[in-house]
This record gives sequence, C-alpha cells and structure tokens, in this order.
Amino acid sequence: MQDLTALRLYFPLSAKAKATRFWHRFSAPNLAHHLLSFARRSGIRQAILHHVSAGYLPGERLSHHLPEGSSMRHPQCLELIDTEDKLRSFLREHAHEMHKVHVVLFKCELPLNAPHHPRQRH
Repeated sequence: MQDLTALRLYFPLSAKAKATRFWHRFSAPNLAHHLLSFARRSGIRQAILHHVSAGYLPGERLSHHLPEGSSMRHPQCLELIDTEDKLRSFLREHAHEMHKVHVVLFKCELPLNAPHHPRQRH
C-alpha cells in the first residue's frame, strides 16, 4: 500500500492567482480554482475544496459564511492527497502563488491491517 500524505492550503476567499494570460490582467483567476485545476493536470490523486462555515486565518477576525455573501477575508481550505514527494513537487511548482497561503502537510492513512486494540477499562 502506498503511503498517502495530505497537503492543506489555507487562504482568504479573495486570494488571486498570478496573471498568466493576457485576459488575466483584467481579472486574475481565483486562487482556489486555479490550484484545483493545476492539481488535476498534475495528476494529484485527490483534491477537495472544503466549504468553511466559520473560521479565521492568522491575524484576521473570526468570519462566518453567510448565504448573502462572505467577507473576502473568509478562509478557504484546499486539500490535496497524494504521496509526499508529489505534493512537495506541487508546492515547489507553485511557490510563486503561496505568498498568502498557510501550508500544512501531514500523513493521513493508517494501514488497513493494523492490529485492533480493544478499549481498556480503568
């Protein structure tokens, strides 16, 4: 079984990707969808853009998602799952996009054949 790792990218709703095409100069693409598209093209095994109902990023105020609209500082979380090497490579390729991103990398899979430990009574 292949060891999987999760990479979580946290950034504000307002974060934009760098302009890479002529039309981007008028309206830069949303960072979440930009990174999600590149993850797909890079062959990342799984990518999920999580809905955040409430939270805050470092140095920001608590923000709540509201049906009529959220603050542009409202946090987003893009989670990518693959091998650690592939995720680190993705980070290196997109380092220029990570200036407002808080990155967390952690192991995420337990072996399926792990021994079962019954609860101990005290």
